Amino acid sequence: MIAIFDFGSQYSHLIARRIHEHGTVARFYPYDTTEDKLLADGIKGIIFSGGPDSIYNQEAPRPAKEIFALGLPILGICYGQQLLADYLGGKVECGDRHEYGAITVKIDDKDPLLAGLDLTEEVWMSHSDRVSLPSECRIIASSENSPCAAFHVDHLYGIQWHPEVSHTTSGDKLLNNFLTLCGCEQDLNTASMVDSLVKLIREEVGEERVIIGLSGGIDSSVATALCAKAIGEQLSAVYVDTGLMRAGESDAVEAIARKFGPRFIRIDAQERFLSRLKGIVDPEQKRHVIGEEFIRVFEGVARAEQATFLAQGTIFPDVIESGGQNQQAALIKSHHNVGALPEKMEFTGIIEPLKYMYKDEVRNLAQQLGLSRNLIDRQPFPGPGLAIRVIGEVTKERLLLLRQADSILQAEIAKTELADQLWQSFAVLLTNKSTAVKGDQRGYAYILAIRMVDSKEAMTARFSRPDWDVLARLSTKIVNELPAISRVVYDITNKPPATIEWE
Repeated sequence: MIAIFDFGSQYSHLIARRIHEHGTVARFYPYDTTEDKLLADGIKGIIFSGGPDSIYNQEAPRPAKEIFALGLPILGICYGQQLLADYLGGKVECGDRHEYGAITVKIDDKDPLLAGLDLTEEVWMSHSDRVSLPSECRIIASSENSPCAAFHVDHLYGIQWHPEVSHTTSGDKLLNNFLTLCGCEQDLNTASMVDSLVKLIREEVGEERVIIGLSGGIDSSVATALCAKAIGEQLSAVYVDTGLMRAGESDAVEAIARKFGPRFIRIDAQERFLSRLKGIVDPEQKRHVIGEEFIRVFEGVARAEQATFLAQGTIFPDVIESGGQNQQAALIKSHHNVGALPEKMEFTGIIEPLKYMYKDEVRNLAQQLGLSRNLIDRQPFPGPGLAIRVIGEVTKERLLLLRQADSILQAEIAKTELADQLWQSFAVLLTNKSTAVKGDQRGYAYILAIRMVDSKEAMTARFSRPDWDVLARLSTKIVNELPAISRVVYDITNKPPATIEWE
């Protein structure tokens, strides 16, 4: 396993992603992690990420000096390079010229870290500082503005550019070289991952009972299947009917869940959730209310089931957007199962076997576990449900209208080739109303937004470009069949800058 010390770079999650693709496990650690913790976890190497700080700032985050002396290979990227240079007694200062975006570097030394790279490489830079080093350090790459774009001394490797981003031509090759230097076997696959996760769950739970929140989506379903494989009858799967689901979804989830094996419990909490959401329009507040209410429902079930652990299908994009990967990370929005959890809970611990995985990795696990194709291909659906697709206050009437519109949307898409291509497609009910003309009469009704996106792991997404005829049919059918909607608009915003969901 590789330890990533994340210092707040916007690209940090991509480091883990690339390492996973090379068959090795990567895990994030706080920058003040002790050497004993790393040794106990069997870490093979360490990566220091980039970050917004400069090492010459007195308050800049620094790892303990003992980490450098462990003898484990350390790769410092951007700010991480500065940390290594500072430790070695080098100098870090603000450069006369900054380097952002695509930059050409010259490979000055065919160091093992740069094996297989060309003499000149296009890389992605994002920095304003430059480093100078003591004479015993070998400079292995340079750029026009960075005489020391990369260096190596003993077990320490520092590079100024970001190998984790796709714009760096040979970034994958460099990271693969580092994993080789660490002695990683790079044998991670879905079969070995299942065995490892099952073992970890058993070790953490012991003989205790566990309840797992099962929403019917791919993430919670895979987490349930893993926990069932690990602890069998110690597990109870709990589905909470919040009243915020799509048409017919609760019954469909129950039908799927009863095939999983563990004891299944369905809780009708519709009135409870709608009552808590009354009058709330702020999306962050919605997520926190929903997150807390889920926990309170789960606590009640846990007491009845004599369970001490809660398991969840949290995946890594949830953690990233909730600002939960480290102290420096920015909050984008609190996911109900991460950043919106209440501070006080009755559980001994929370089991999150998928916490460091991306959606496509979870789908691969689902295949290995033998889950149905319909479930594997199911579009992601947010834990807070339609509450974050009803913009503004959530009411029974507005939920019903959105369910009807979304049903029309999904039925029409199912008739097209888009059904097998889209990552996600959904409708959003706005608070705005718009004037309409229906049968020579004036109408004044809600505006509905349609969103369709293509993605691989939900960290980035492009808006889909369906045939105009598809959009025309959708608009006509929705407006004709639902008098409370007068206008349909299509969202053409990528992620970034937008998130996939509107709230």
